[in-house]
Amino acid sequence: QVQLVESGGGLVQAGDSLRLACVASGITFKIYAMGWFHQAPGKEREFVGATGWSAGSSTYYADSVKGRFTVSGDRAKNTVYLQMNNLKPEDTGVYYCAVSAYEDLYDYWGQGTQVTVSS
Repeated sequence: QVQLVESGGGLVQAGDSLRLACVASGITFKIYAMGWFHQAPGKEREFVGATGWSAGSSTYYADSVKGRFTVSGDRAKNTVYLQMNNLKPEDTGVYYCAVSAYEDLYDYWGQGTQVTVSS
Protein backbone atom coordinates (compact mmCIF):
# COMPACT_ATOMS: atom_id res chain seq x y z
CA GLN A 1 0.00 0.00 0.00
CA VAL A 2 1.06 3.57 -0.57
CA GLN A 3 2.67 5.26 2.40
CA LEU A 4 3.90 8.85 2.64
CA VAL A 5 6.09 9.92 5.52
CA GLU A 6 6.90 13.59 6.13
CA SER A 7 9.75 14.89 8.24
CA GLY A 8 11.52 18.14 9.03
CA GLY A 9 8.91 20.13 10.88
CA GLY A 10 9.63 22.03 14.07
CA LEU A 11 9.51 25.29 16.01
CA VAL A 12 11.33 28.24 14.45
CA GLN A 13 11.32 32.01 14.63
CA ALA A 14 9.99 34.36 11.99
CA GLY A 15 12.54 34.79 9.22
CA ASP A 16 14.05 31.33 9.72
CA SER A 17 14.10 28.49 7.22
CA LEU A 18 13.00 24.86 7.30
CA ARG A 19 13.24 22.01 4.84
CA LEU A 20 10.54 19.38 4.82
CA ALA A 21 10.92 16.00 3.16
CA CYS A 22 8.37 13.39 2.17
CA VAL A 23 9.21 9.85 1.13
CA ALA A 24 6.65 7.81 -0.78
CA SER A 25 6.71 4.03 -0.67
CA GLY A 26 4.51 1.28 -2.06
CA ILE A 27 4.06 3.17 -5.33
CA THR A 28 2.88 0.81 -8.09
CA PHE A 29 1.63 3.41 -10.54
CA LYS A 30 3.06 6.31 -12.53
CA ILE A 31 3.14 9.42 -10.37
CA TYR A 32 1.67 12.50 -12.03
CA ALA A 33 2.80 14.97 -9.36
CA MET A 34 3.82 15.27 -5.74
CA GLY A 35 2.75 18.26 -3.75
CA TRP A 36 2.52 19.99 -0.40
CA PHE A 37 -0.49 21.35 1.44
CA HIS A 38 -0.81 23.49 4.56
CA GLN A 39 -3.49 23.46 7.20
CA ALA A 40 -3.39 26.39 9.58
CA PRO A 41 -5.09 26.06 12.99
CA GLY A 42 -8.86 26.23 12.58
CA LYS A 43 -8.67 26.50 8.80
CA GLU A 44 -9.07 24.23 5.81
CA ARG A 45 -6.14 22.58 4.13
CA GLU A 46 -4.71 24.66 1.28
CA PHE A 47 -2.40 23.98 -1.63
CA VAL A 48 1.19 25.17 -1.22
CA GLY A 49 3.10 23.86 -4.22
CA ALA A 50 3.71 20.82 -6.36
CA THR A 51 6.04 19.43 -8.95
CA GLY A 52 5.20 17.26 -11.92
CA TRP A 53 6.90 13.90 -11.88
CA SER A 54 7.62 13.45 -15.59
CA ALA A 55 10.92 14.72 -16.99
CA GLY A 56 10.66 18.41 -17.83
CA SER A 57 7.51 18.92 -15.78
CA SER A 58 6.91 22.28 -14.17
CA THR A 59 6.62 23.30 -10.57
CA TYR A 60 3.81 25.56 -9.39
CA TYR A 61 2.95 27.42 -6.20
CA ALA A 62 0.27 29.21 -4.32
CA ASP A 63 0.66 32.98 -4.58
CA SER A 64 1.20 33.25 -0.83
CA VAL A 65 4.47 31.32 -0.95
CA LYS A 66 5.95 32.35 -4.30
CA GLY A 67 9.50 33.57 -3.84
CA ARG A 68 9.78 32.04 -0.35
CA PHE A 69 9.07 28.33 -0.78
CA THR A 70 10.61 25.89 -3.25
CA VAL A 71 9.33 22.42 -4.11
CA SER A 72 11.78 19.93 -5.55
CA GLY A 73 11.73 16.23 -6.18
CA ASP A 74 14.09 13.29 -6.30
CA ARG A 75 12.32 10.98 -8.68
CA ALA A 76 14.72 8.11 -8.13
CA LYS A 77 13.86 8.12 -4.42
CA ASN A 78 10.17 9.05 -4.75
CA THR A 79 10.91 11.93 -2.42
CA VAL A 80 9.62 15.49 -2.53
CA TYR A 81 11.04 18.41 -0.59
CA LEU A 82 9.68 21.74 0.55
CA GLN A 83 12.29 24.39 1.25
CA MET A 84 10.69 27.17 3.26
CA ASN A 85 12.56 30.45 3.65
CA ASN A 86 11.67 33.68 5.42
CA LEU A 87 8.99 31.91 7.43
CA LYS A 88 6.12 33.96 8.83
CA PRO A 89 3.81 33.27 11.78
CA GLU A 90 0.97 32.65 9.32
CA ASP A 91 2.95 29.71 7.92
CA THR A 92 2.26 27.89 11.19
CA GLY A 93 0.29 24.68 10.83
CA VAL A 94 0.49 21.12 9.65
CA TYR A 95 2.14 20.44 6.33
CA TYR A 96 1.01 17.42 4.36
CA CYS A 97 2.54 15.89 1.30
CA ALA A 98 0.41 14.15 -1.27
CA VAL A 99 0.73 12.09 -4.43
CA SER A 100 -1.30 12.57 -7.58
CA ALA A 101 -1.69 9.75 -10.06
CA TYR A 102 -3.83 11.77 -12.44
CA GLU A 103 -4.01 15.48 -13.24
CA ASP A 104 -3.55 16.99 -9.79
CA LEU A 105 -6.10 14.76 -8.11
CA TYR A 106 -4.34 13.92 -4.88
CA ASP A 107 -5.44 10.55 -3.57
CA TYR A 108 -2.61 9.65 -1.24
CA TRP A 109 -1.65 11.68 1.81
CA GLY A 110 0.95 11.66 4.53
CA GLN A 111 0.20 12.07 8.22
CA GLY A 112 1.55 15.62 8.28
CA THR A 113 4.36 17.41 10.05
CA GLN A 114 3.88 20.37 12.38
CA VAL A 115 5.57 23.69 11.66
CA THR A 116 5.32 26.46 14.24
CA VAL A 117 6.68 29.92 13.50
CA SER A 118 6.95 32.29 16.45
CA SER A 119 6.99 36.06 16.00
